[in-house]
Amino acid sequence: MPTPPVLRRCVLVVLVALGLAACTPSPKHQATAPTSDASSSASAGVDPALAPFYEQQLEWTACGSQQCAEATVPLDWSQPDGDTITLALRRVPATSGEPVGSLLVNPGGPGRSAIDFLPSFQVLVSAEVRAAYDLVAFDPRGVQASSPVTCVEPAELDELTAWVPDFTTDEGIAEAVERNAAYGEACLERTGPLLGHVDTASAARDMDVLRAALGDDALTYLGYSYGTDLGATYAALFPARVGRLVLDGAMDPTLDSGEVAAGQAAGFEAALRAYVADCQAAADCPLTGDVDAGMAQIGALFDRVRANPLRTSGDRELTVALAFSGVATPLYSQQAWPVLTQALTSAVRAGDGTALLQLADQYYGREPDGTYPTNQNEAFTAILCLDDRAPSAPAEMRAEAERIAEAAPTVGEFFSYGGAACADWPVPEVGALDSYAAEGAAPILVVGTTGDPATPYAWSQTLADMLASGVLLTFEGEGHTAYGRSNACVKDAVDAYLLTGTPPADGARC
Repeated sequence: MPTPPVLRRCVLVVLVALGLAACTPSPKHQATAPTSDASSSASAGVDPALAPFYEQQLEWTACGSQQCAEATVPLDWSQPDGDTITLALRRVPATSGEPVGSLLVNPGGPGRSAIDFLPSFQVLVSAEVRAAYDLVAFDPRGVQASSPVTCVEPAELDELTAWVPDFTTDEGIAEAVERNAAYGEACLERTGPLLGHVDTASAARDMDVLRAALGDDALTYLGYSYGTDLGATYAALFPARVGRLVLDGAMDPTLDSGEVAAGQAAGFEAALRAYVADCQAAADCPLTGDVDAGMAQIGALFDRVRANPLRTSGDRELTVALAFSGVATPLYSQQAWPVLTQALTSAVRAGDGTALLQLADQYYGREPDGTYPTNQNEAFTAILCLDDRAPSAPAEMRAEAERIAEAAPTVGEFFSYGGAACADWPVPEVGALDSYAAEGAAPILVVGTTGDPATPYAWSQTLADMLASGVLLTFEGEGHTAYGRSNACVKDAVDAYLLTGTPPADGARC
């Protein structure tokens, strides 16, 4: 993987891959159709140049137990009469046979395939929501089944994810910039002009075309993690077309890359401390002493692996970059903490990195045969490098690294020097929007988890305040995101909002 902090990819990787979703019954709610201030016509008020996209008819075909379709959108939204790209959709029809509309979902990333996530999403939502809505997943531009970003072969991706850059010297930083630039050039060569148009704002505009093509006057949407950035961007661009938006595990779209890295470093440091305390309360924990001592032992493990990568049961070694990914992955869900204990036990007591490597592979989507079935790694970097670029001058990155290390002494190094990733990315930065207030939008529900490592709780608070119609629901617990994996309180509140349009009281806690 290129050099940006690896945990910047905020996905439901543990929740989905380890099968840890929790399902609880919900009370009965009467479903009502989402409404907005938009015209009753799904494509009303659209620029005539965009009408062919908004008025297209989706042709659904059977694909297993789901339905499949493709939509067409402009490659470049500033040139709607130019080249086009396709977006892949999957749908699970409402079990009632009489849907009130479509519920679109995005699992995060950026780069995570919503189409691959849809079977898990069917389990996360309640029977009432499945009865009321057609569940619709689409892969955003650049992602997997839609027109994808393509960069390197699996063997090179293995090398990149295991790579440990040397940021202690200017020469090492220059090497990291050069290597990432070469990766970007490979992406441009294989992907073509699309590489310059996979930004979040373009994906949000695509989502409004999908809303219209699905026949919905207002968008109903559930976005996790990075999916909250996509949802907030949609609301800012199309506030009158906001129906019921749930933004779970929120990003703060106004933060720059350095601020995001610092927030996530502190979040994972806190999550790791919570894990260590829990581990040490059990008899089989490999981390001795108090929490500070346990954290020091994890830091010592990183130092040991940096100097001498650990052996594994296969032909790959566990480098420190992979070791950190392996440690961090189970922190996405408290239910996965026992898995981390087993992996650390093997590494600390037996010098065996196999289990941590398997967790790192799960994070990057690598299969045991060495293949990567999705393009989540390529899409991740391509989207982030378009949306925002951190300062890349060595002095600025060093100063940022020092600030991050103060907040996260155990894991901070793995979130530093992110500016090297996009410094010489081969297409121009697009950047963020000027405002995310979304004035005039219907109530938007923001869900934050107090112990979320990947999207710190403060970001949910900020986004709820930033949105003119934002409503904050808090889950007091550990792990990344809340709906579908936390408790009945969260599930009932979100279901009631999706089914009736009535959010919980602002500031409600579960």
